[in-house]
Amino acid sequence: MLNSSKIAKQQGFHGLYVESQCKENPYFQFFIGLEGYRDDKVPFDPSLMVHFRKRLDKETMMAINELICQQEKQQVEADVENENKKSKDPQDPGEPPVSGGSQDGMTKTTQQTHKGKLLLDATCAPADVRYPTDLSLLNEAREKTEAMIDTLYHVNLGLKKKPRTYRKKARKQYLTVAKQRKPQSKTIRKAIGKQLGYVGRNLKTIDYLLGLEGHGSLSRRQSQTLETIRTLYQQQRTMYTLKRHQVDDRIVSINQPHIRPIVRGKAKASTEFGAKVAISMVDGYMVVDELSWDPFNESVNLEQAVEDYKKRFGYYPEAVLADQIYRNRDNRAFCKKNGIRLSGPALGRPKAGEAKKKEQLELQDMSQRNQVEGGFGVGKRRYGLGRIMARLKETAESVIVLQFIVMNLEHRLRVLFYHFYVFFLRRIQGLLKLSWPVMN
Repeated sequence: MLNSSKIAKQQGFHGLYVESQCKENPYFQFFIGLEGYRDDKVPFDPSLMVHFRKRLDKETMMAINELICQQEKQQVEADVENENKKSKDPQDPGEPPVSGGSQDGMTKTTQQTHKGKLLLDATCAPADVRYPTDLSLLNEAREKTEAMIDTLYHVNLGLKKKPRTYRKKARKQYLTVAKQRKPQSKTIRKAIGKQLGYVGRNLKTIDYLLGLEGHGSLSRRQSQTLETIRTLYQQQRTMYTLKRHQVDDRIVSINQPHIRPIVRGKAKASTEFGAKVAISMVDGYMVVDELSWDPFNESVNLEQAVEDYKKRFGYYPEAVLADQIYRNRDNRAFCKKNGIRLSGPALGRPKAGEAKKKEQLELQDMSQRNQVEGGFGVGKRRYGLGRIMARLKETAESVIVLQFIVMNLEHRLRVLFYHFYVFFLRRIQGLLKLSWPVMN
């Protein structure tokens, strides 16, 4: 199922289309592990992919991603070692051993303690929700509570008549404001107050019906939605009473209550609604450092990312290329203490004669840091990171990490092709050297 999920993210398919493609394509069947081609029955049910994403949480997917990066590191080290053995002249006697010490001791003293560059950045993976407004959320809550009243009420409860909901009147009042192109703030506040009254009345009616014997039963999804609406009502009532537009853990979607607004400050969208992801990139491979639905300051992850780099490779990075938000006083002190260069201008006035060199170094760091920005762009345009279609919190987290896994596998395939291309050119170059004297 992991390979099936990779096909879905790589090709941009949904569950039903993946199932039909695996039924028709023999290469997909071989990739997902079938022993032979068969078109008599469906390889798997599309709903199985949802259960698979529930079982593989984000910690498991992050461990798989880490394993992929570790295998690539071991492969690169093996290739470098083989290349050094081939390039060494067998007739060269080599340097004489150092007197008074062993060769191993010399290797330990000359071993590099800083190597490579670590790229850090963060982005937001927007969820598939409409742009939330207070009025639209309250209208949706009103409609859902009206459906719950219809479910709970029946004639055997002994009531004279069904409790009123004023749904037609409330709908008309909502559309009067929603259809306006640019309604005034007073008009919006008045409409919000009316919708709060309708939602509060419906919640009292639901509590009354739940207290009666023989009422209808709500489904599990309706019960969860009811708790979400209660929280939403309290938040909207608080903001309406205090005349403000901020509240802690603000709900922006009734169907996906785990989503929070993420203030980005970008030109395209100042606020996005989804999960915030902080990643670190080394040699084109991206590792997810933190994934959270609540907004956080990504600069606090620099020390942990550097320590993870040392744990992964055995040495500190030579430089950390990060955005301006990472260049706070604590991170500068940490990098200076461990001998790591942090990108960006240093504090204070530059020394005479070093301004031009530092400017060139900053331009070089900016050009290299574009790699992580390009990785985010490819993920959002090509692999679906720009809109997360999964609706559950667990499955959405699994999908986000899976997209980084697919991008790392694609990068590894490109690196493998590059090694093959270099090997092929060297073989051709060797054949030309052998045939050159014969041609002359």
